[in-house]
Amino acid sequence: MPPPAEFRIRHGGPDDIPAIASFNTRMAQETEGLSLDPDTITAGVRGMVKHPERGFYLVAETGPAGKTFIVASLMVTMEWSDWRNGMFWWIQSVYVLPDYRRLGLYRSLYNRVRELATREKGVCGFRLYVEKDNHAAKSTYLSLGMSETAYRMYEQEVLSHIE
Repeated sequence: MPPPAEFRIRHGGPDDIPAIASFNTRMAQETEGLSLDPDTITAGVRGMVKHPERGFYLVAETGPAGKTFIVASLMVTMEWSDWRNGMFWWIQSVYVLPDYRRLGLYRSLYNRVRELATREKGVCGFRLYVEKDNHAAKSTYLSLGMSETAYRMYEQEVLSHIE
């Protein structure tokens, strides 16, 4: 495995859709025991890449020029806050390949989000949610200076036609 200095963080694009979809599928299985439909997740990733107003992906890649491969990714989506008159960025769909964990890749991705958010006019902060029993992730987020909020999430799925 290469040292962390040999990883490059960049925006994900159309060529990265298969890797990101695979990572999202693996993440759902590892963290929640969920099996995602491959066609649906691939269409979802493609929808984000095709519509940058929805957000963006960051990927970490390694390997020699011309033979690089993605080892980690995360997604950022946007939410308007009327309380702050600004946009929160939500960090979601974080995944690092098992052989590349504990090398500082998430920290590098997170720092890039922080850097981009501070340069983007109108961004008032960034947030993420974490599965309640994912203690390793919680520890990582705290070590990066994030703090746990008092909010809990609720959801209700709406069965409708989605492109």
